[in-house]
Amino acid sequence: MTTGNFSVWSESDTLLTVALRGDWQLRGHLPSPEAVIVEISTKPPAKLKFVAEELGKWDSGLLIFLKPIVDTCRNHQVEIELAKLPPGLSRLVQLSEAVPEREGARAIKRPEPSFLERIGRRAIAVATSFKRFSAFLGSLTLAFIKLASGKARFRKVDLFQVVQETGANALGIVSLISFLVGVILAFMGAVQLQQFGAAIYVADLVAIGMARDMGAMMTAIIMSGRTGAAFAARLGTMRITEEIDALTTMGISPLEFLVLPRLMALVLMMPILCLYSDLMGMLGGAAVGFTMLGIPLPLYYRETAAALTLTQIFGGVFKATVYGVLIAISGCFRGFQCGGSASAVGDAATQAVVTSIVLVVVACGMFAVIFKILGI
Repeated sequence: MTTGNFSVWSESDTLLTVALRGDWQLRGHLPSPEAVIVEISTKPPAKLKFVAEELGKWDSGLLIFLKPIVDTCRNHQVEIELAKLPPGLSRLVQLSEAVPEREGARAIKRPEPSFLERIGRRAIAVATSFKRFSAFLGSLTLAFIKLASGKARFRKVDLFQVVQETGANALGIVSLISFLVGVILAFMGAVQLQQFGAAIYVADLVAIGMARDMGAMMTAIIMSGRTGAAFAARLGTMRITEEIDALTTMGISPLEFLVLPRLMALVLMMPILCLYSDLMGMLGGAAVGFTMLGIPLPLYYRETAAALTLTQIFGGVFKATVYGVLIAISGCFRGFQCGGSASAVGDAATQAVVTSIVLVVVACGMFAVIFKILGI
């Protein structure tokens, strides 16, 4: 690619000429205007003339070359002749002079913060986030008190819509994941139990594992990525479009109108989805037991029924309910804390998923310890 070049000479003591040749484009290698600036500063002429008969293609790269030269001429009171330049380029040069650079427009390179400063900033950010989360929980508690007294303001149609989105619309992905988890549990158990001639206990392994932990856990992870992110994205978009501010202006609590239906929907649907997940996981285990281990389906069913207890089933359902509360609170909180740009909506959705999964895993560990202490 041909790059731009120039030559400079003095036609007389009062006239300095700069000839431009070639293509002046940003993607090319452009020369520096330093030689012209030194020439003007050393012996300022009365007039500077640009010649552009051999000028090829040009873009803003040529304007970047000319601007320092023009500024130097103005500082030394040198007259500039732009008549020989292309009309578009002449207008751009004149426009750059007509609109002065705003003070402070240039970015100031700040020194990198020290290690202790970064730790301090991070600590302040965590403390601020915790304070906002505490305020959000407090406001949500007041909204629940209004709900219990029948004074909460939200539309029942919104509740039914969220129930459908978090319930019926999630059955497909919950079915697939839960079935595959049951297949994996059964296959891993079968590999070990076959060595001892105890393949029938695959039914116990799958049934207890799904009912106690895996059904609720996998459902919660699915809903974190599917529903928690959707809550954050929708509320974040409403924050950007100022719909939440409009509700506040009309005297309607956004927590009552937007958060309560979503929280109630997940609390209602998570136990049902958990039971459905348990069933699909056990069916996956039965498929492996029948096809791989040759266990008759009636025998597999009787072993599953003997292994399960109501305590295990209701324990998993209780966990799923708590997970639903955590997912709804995380998604709504991140949505309410969304920034004012389009990219902030994606960040809020990502943070909602991460927060939900972390809280679910922490809660699962706490439940394991508590159930162990209680002997459940």
